[in-house]
Amino acid sequence: MSSSSSFILFLVSLLSLQLIAASFGQLQVDYYNHSCPNVESIIRAAVERKFQQTIVTAPATLRLFFHDCFVRGCDASVILAKRNGAAEKVNPIDLSLAGDGFDTVLKAKAAVEEVPGCRNKVSCADILALATRDVITLTGGPSYTVELGRLDGRISTKASVRRRIPHANFKLPKLEAMFASHGLSLTDLVALSGAHTIGFSHCSQFSRRIYRFRSRNSIDPTLDLGYAQQLRNWCPTNVDPRIVVSLDPTTPWIFDNQYFKNLRQGKGLLTSDQTLFTDRRSRKLVNLFASNSTAFEQAFVTAMTKLGRIGVKTGNQGEIRQDCTRVN
Repeated sequence: MSSSSSFILFLVSLLSLQLIAASFGQLQVDYYNHSCPNVESIIRAAVERKFQQTIVTAPATLRLFFHDCFVRGCDASVILAKRNGAAEKVNPIDLSLAGDGFDTVLKAKAAVEEVPGCRNKVSCADILALATRDVITLTGGPSYTVELGRLDGRISTKASVRRRIPHANFKLPKLEAMFASHGLSLTDLVALSGAHTIGFSHCSQFSRRIYRFRSRNSIDPTLDLGYAQQLRNWCPTNVDPRIVVSLDPTTPWIFDNQYFKNLRQGKGLLTSDQTLFTDRRSRKLVNLFASNSTAFEQAFVTAMTKLGRIGVKTGNQGEIRQDCTRVN
């Protein structure tokens, strides 16, 4: 690469970081102290009710937040619906988002709107950010303060999702480049991947690792053979596409550091999981988080805070939607 090209890349990266910094400048932990002082307890109660109905609430909400922030920024655009069927949520990669994540936000929004002083005061984007923190805590993960003050976006297009969400077959270089474009470091990438300590994935997302790895009927050598056979039993070649498998085969519904211990045993379900251990650059972080749950939780909270700052809407860039599924 020429020196001029390197300088241009440096300027582009610097500009991106400056834009990120400017976008979250309006966020404050006490943003609703005067307009809706009990907003966190209102949302927490609604999320707890939803969680008691189905534990799927937790991974569904967490994944929804990630998908929202990585496409147009954290602006709840992923929740918007359009009559012409061209919204973000109908993109093929978003079709697997569980409905319970959307329902969590809608129920929490309804609870907030029932409080007279809070009506039309709290954005759907902030509700999603708070609900995400709450489901993490409900499954045993860390509690943390959430910066607030996001506005809701008015744009949601199917095409905007293209190349903005990591795929299950990505190796570390692609993942690292995608996260870096949002100002997220390698440590942030590995820590956020730890969210796969809860939740599930469809068989289609990893079938090539257990049936057609390079040649027919071969298994990805980075997979533990016993685990691979279990996956074959759960996901036969003629499996119903709606069948899902837990991302963490050991403690699938508990937010802990078991995910990283699994990677060290060759039990990362997706290619994008196992690559964190097979690649030497990220392996040391996997080993750290596997052996030190406090280090993982601290890194995760830092990464979630940075994630929540991506693409924050300000001024006339957004609004506070009365209905999270449509613009005002």
